[in-house]
Amino acid sequence: MTGDSPRLLELRRRVQADPASIAFAQLAEECRRAGENDEAVGICRAGLNFHPDYLSARVTLGRALSELGRLDEAHAELFIVLNAAPDNLAANRAMAEVYQQRGQMPEALAHYKKALALAQHDPDLEHAVEKIENVVSPPPAPVKTDVPAVAIEDLFDFDTLLEQLGGRTQPKPEIPTPIDLAALVPSALDKVELPADATDPFALLERQLRDSEGQRAPDDPAVLAAKRERRVIAELEDWLAAIVMDRDNQASA
Repeated sequence: MTGDSPRLLELRRRVQADPASIAFAQLAEECRRAGENDEAVGICRAGLNFHPDYLSARVTLGRALSELGRLDEAHAELFIVLNAAPDNLAANRAMAEVYQQRGQMPEALAHYKKALALAQHDPDLEHAVEKIENVVSPPPAPVKTDVPAVAIEDLFDFDTLLEQLGGRTQPKPEIPTPIDLAALVPSALDKVELPADATDPFALLERQLRDSEGQRAPDDPAVLAAKRERRVIAELEDWLAAIVMDRDNQASA
């Protein structure tokens, strides 16, 4: 093939001269790096018939198949390698690429991390791990903290509040309703005829009741009613006297 490097030509010559030579693995890898993946696959399969346990050649086969898009075949070859040598750096890296092309990101991330642990500070592997981690477990959205502050003046209308407080007045005391004495004992007061010069209607009413009571039997209903009315009048007199005394005390205070 024109344009081949002297090393590639020498490897071809050696493999052609001895198909069972282990030089096939180096020849296949040089072809893969040159982009000749179909040729690399053919050389690997031929050489693995003689050396099936040659793991580096199987890794080259798996990577060449992956670059050709034959992912299932590539996965099968790399699985054989990792089953025999789990810490094979090239196989873990190649398997991660296969899973990534399949869209199986968690599996790809696991193999990339394993490869990074074996490679130690490989920038390409670090970038691949970070990239896939953002796909598998994206960072949480930042919490917005730019909430506008609310001034207390916006919560309360202080002018209206002060106006209400300033205009508040104490409730006026309730003034008791005057008692209508005539409504309490209307029947007794209506029956009493007061002389023109009378000054104590209650005393006159009491005398009138006594006079009418003396003319009737003790068990006469009229007598009993008169006694009840007299008791009412006596209680009213006491109540009025108490009111007058209380008013006098307030006036002197």
